[in-house]
Amino acid sequence: VIRGYGMKDPEILRVIEKVPRHRFVPEENRKYSYHDTPLGIGYGQTISQPFIVAEMTRQLQLTPTSKVLEIGTGSGYQAAVLAEITPHVYSIEIIEPLHERAKQILAESGYQRINLRHGDGYHGWPETAPFDGIIVTCAAGHIPPPLIDQLAIGGRMIIPVGKRFGTQFLILVTKNHDQTITSRNLMAVRFVPLVRK
Repeated sequence: VIRGYGMKDPEILRVIEKVPRHRFVPEENRKYSYHDTPLGIGYGQTISQPFIVAEMTRQLQLTPTSKVLEIGTGSGYQAAVLAEITPHVYSIEIIEPLHERAKQILAESGYQRINLRHGDGYHGWPETAPFDGIIVTCAAGHIPPPLIDQLAIGGRMIIPVGKRFGTQFLILVTKNHDQTITSRNLMAVRFVPLVRK
């Protein structure tokens, strides 16, 4: 599916091929696990389509030593993809039943080293910052300032920004060596909204 979009990055292709997406999809949607579509996982949340997962991961430019923060664990699938690149993965989920389910599925799938937290991802995970990469898997009305603060020098953040259930854009944020911030609009997307407490 993702090769059909022209994805050629060998590392991204490797990790997408390795992570069994069907394990992270609820039973009622499992037959669609390898279709090019987002799928419902309950509580109004989704698992993103394979290409979007691949492209957002590619944009972070992670290495095996990178520390990465995910906002919106959801099914746990994106966290598993990140963990195939680096062992330093931190992921926050605000919906407790999804947090608990992802924790169980990730452990059963061999991803015991991912650091998981139940909480409001808007505030990030300050005590473990800074992060070389931050990936936000839900759409925010603006880029949360705490996440910018927690981005390392030279770090990259990928985040959908836009109106709730309206047009949104995938934004790549980079913190430069002089601590200035640059952002770039990559493509139009549609994500479920960032849930706040």
